[in-house]
Amino acid sequence: MAEEEKADDVAIAWEQGRATNLENWEERVPIHERDYGLEEYRADPDHLSPVVRHDLAALAPLLPAGTVAGLDLCHLQCHIGTDTLSFARAGARVTGVDFSPSALATAARLADELGLRATWVESDVLEAASAVEGWFDVVYTSIGTISWLADLDRWAAQIAGLLRPGGVFYFRDAHPTLLTIDPDADGLLVRDRYFANGLAQRWESEFTYTGDTRMQSTRTYEWPHPVSEIVNALLGAGLHVVRLDEGRTLPWRYSPRMVDVGDGQWAWPGDEPDLIPCTLTVVARSAG
Repeated sequence: MAEEEKADDVAIAWEQGRATNLENWEERVPIHERDYGLEEYRADPDHLSPVVRHDLAALAPLLPAGTVAGLDLCHLQCHIGTDTLSFARAGARVTGVDFSPSALATAARLADELGLRATWVESDVLEAASAVEGWFDVVYTSIGTISWLADLDRWAAQIAGLLRPGGVFYFRDAHPTLLTIDPDADGLLVRDRYFANGLAQRWESEFTYTGDTRMQSTRTYEWPHPVSEIVNALLGAGLHVVRLDEGRTLPWRYSPRMVDVGDGQWAWPGDEPDLIPCTLTVVARSAG
């Protein structure tokens, strides 16, 4: 993959940034359909995505019976559905929400192939509460999500609107500190800003994160969100934060310097895993 240059800070309307990002994500779908290892899901009826294997273990102590089996679960920003359908295999009644019609079409085909029941809803995550029917025991979002959103207060309000009383929201993503690091530097060198400043970061890249297939829709817009903003948005929506964790590994290779530590996880080399967090996990509960 080609190196990315430092992002430019730009003022852009949410609707324009969203439209540009959708073009990019629509183009990613056939690439990810090829690169996400879908044959593993077809060949092994017990196969779960590495992300969900990790998150199921983290969720277990927070659920009434220690399992998602029999629970209603809404997966926000579900993309092509591999994580959503992994939860279905774990026994949850699943609803996947995404803004990409192509991604949802792939998810629906995969569900049919695997004989799994799922509901798919095409919607911006910032409008999910009005687009999705019903309430949920678990609302879930994990890996590569909120940097695509400009307004976390509105995001948190959707989550609160989807949860049943006493329901659990589970969030895991790249740590905001990690996203300041230059992935192509020889060491841990800060390149990009940590705090939100009202502007989007404009990126240009011919590649997605899974390989070396070139894309035509190269521009994207992202919005940095510090830990404080994430937590305060959830608190402001009336949710009770019950756990916060930081992880030393990441389920994708953020930097060429990262090493494979097994089970689809990557880490910084040497003693660097102790120097900077790779993931942030926040768990919150609605009033019950």
